[in-house]
Amino acid sequence: MSLVSALFTGVTGLSGNSQALEVLGDNISNVNTVGFKSSRAVFGDILSTILNNGSTQSQIGRGSQLNGVIQSFSQGSFESTENSLDLALDGAGFFTVAKNGGNFYTRAGQFRLNDNGLVQSLTGEVLQGTQIDNGVLVGSVTNVDLAGVQSQPSATTSFTLGANLNAAASAGTTFTSPISTIDSLGGTNVLNITFTKQAGANQWGYSIASSTSSTTSVASGTVTFDTSGQLSLVNGAAAADQTINLTFTGDPAPAAQTLTWDLVNAAGTTNGKLTGFAAQSNNNSLVQDGFSTGTLVGLNVDGSGTIQGLFNNGQTDNLFQVALADFLAPTGLTRVGSNLFAESAASGTANPGTAGTGSFGTIVGSSLELSNVDLSSQFVSLIQTQQAFQAAARIINTTDDLLTETVNLVR
Repeated sequence: MSLVSALFTGVTGLSGNSQALEVLGDNISNVNTVGFKSSRAVFGDILSTILNNGSTQSQIGRGSQLNGVIQSFSQGSFESTENSLDLALDGAGFFTVAKNGGNFYTRAGQFRLNDNGLVQSLTGEVLQGTQIDNGVLVGSVTNVDLAGVQSQPSATTSFTLGANLNAAASAGTTFTSPISTIDSLGGTNVLNITFTKQAGANQWGYSIASSTSSTTSVASGTVTFDTSGQLSLVNGAAAADQTINLTFTGDPAPAAQTLTWDLVNAAGTTNGKLTGFAAQSNNNSLVQDGFSTGTLVGLNVDGSGTIQGLFNNGQTDNLFQVALADFLAPTGLTRVGSNLFAESAASGTANPGTAGTGSFGTIVGSSLELSNVDLSSQFVSLIQTQQAFQAAARIINTTDDLLTETVNLVR
């Protein structure tokens, strides 16, 4: 009876170690899988048989069994990429993705824009996040959708002209400075400031007109420079910022616009941009605070998971906050393939959050978290499991020889 039991004890060793080989094979085959988390086989003994009227001194084991597989969520190393939507998590948490009406969780942050403008993984799951409007999170967690995103125009409210008006110019000499401004519809309106040298002192008259026929504006005056070539008087009074009012005609017409010509600094003295030196008249700089509408040309993701849009008008804007989730017992998550995990009773309920808050890690943009499989330790375990399998097979072989000898006793 005991020899037959030894056969089945060997069989348990073959079964358990063959399953352990499956776990090791899964780890090794996924050594290049982004975001993959390695697993480890956990063994336990099978209930022993107690002989001699329940004596604890005569317990014989019945072999081993695979109790389960525990996943390791240790941090993987990072690889830099050229795709701004490749995301890696440095610390705890999972990216939340949606597919077929359900939420899944992953550490693999290989995302791309699909033809509908959704930020999507290569297997079709859509990244989840919260939309940002004017710097404020709005609504609930939803698909990260970048279709139709554009930068809204902003009308010019002030400008600073950097120019020199030649103090040595003869009376009647003119010089023009074009000022490009943006209206409320995002259109460009060029204001031409024409300076005319006055007789006598280092003084120039100016008049401002628009090159756009649908714009009406009248502004004129004088600018006077001191003996150092610095602006001292505007319209015969102490230098001060000037206001220019614009009204528009046409259909549709932009909103009326008030511009400030920035001539002095906070202390009320010249900002040094408009000068009257004895050198050739020239325009050397123009700074204005408006910008036209812009289309999305690039993306950037910061450590907090904020997706920033880069637009062709030179502006940037925060578009979405990437949604993360964590679990009280992540080893209880259910693997569903394609680097995805699903919530289970053993994992607990998903705890939503954002990168860099609470226990959540930070997000590294243009990077991927590599597999955390350690090949050296996997090969050592492979050798150990192979030897255990061979030893279990030897138990069966030896027991078979003993049973054969037992049968031969009757000869």
